[in-house]
Amino acid sequence: MFDTIVIATDGSDSVGRAVDVALDLAEKFDAAVHALYVVDSGEVDSSPEAVRTDMRNALQERGGSAIVDVQKRSAGDVTAVVREGRPPNEIGDYAREIDADLVATGTRGRHGENRFLIGSVAERVVRTCPVPVLTVRQLEGDGEPTTRGA
Repeated sequence: MFDTIVIATDGSDSVGRAVDVALDLAEKFDAAVHALYVVDSGEVDSSPEAVRTDMRNALQERGGSAIVDVQKRSAGDVTAVVREGRPPNEIGDYAREIDADLVATGTRGRHGENRFLIGSVAERVVRTCPVPVLTVRQLEGDGEPTTRGA
């Protein structure tokens, strides 16, 4: 059912459960795993010109750390990929390029407070990705703030 799974990670704590769920699926289906981190070109381009190179380098370093985290959690091989662009576009493009069967992502990332139910990147991936997307929310008590009411 699943031969190739892309884990879209941003290195945030909230993506940890998504990584674990995706790796569990990959193990059950003996699927190839690709860990993908996208350096957000919008974030880089909107920074002051004097610090853009440093910003890009810092985000690439963060991406490398995020990929290493996925590799450490996995019992098998993980293809490591760091790309630059708009995260939702790059995630969908990469999934299409490698003929992925599934993209897994967390529901909130590094900017988790800017969306109420689902992060803006995750929402756009769900809406535009050419393959099925598994969104995994962090459980209460895993470091994610909870909102009660209405």
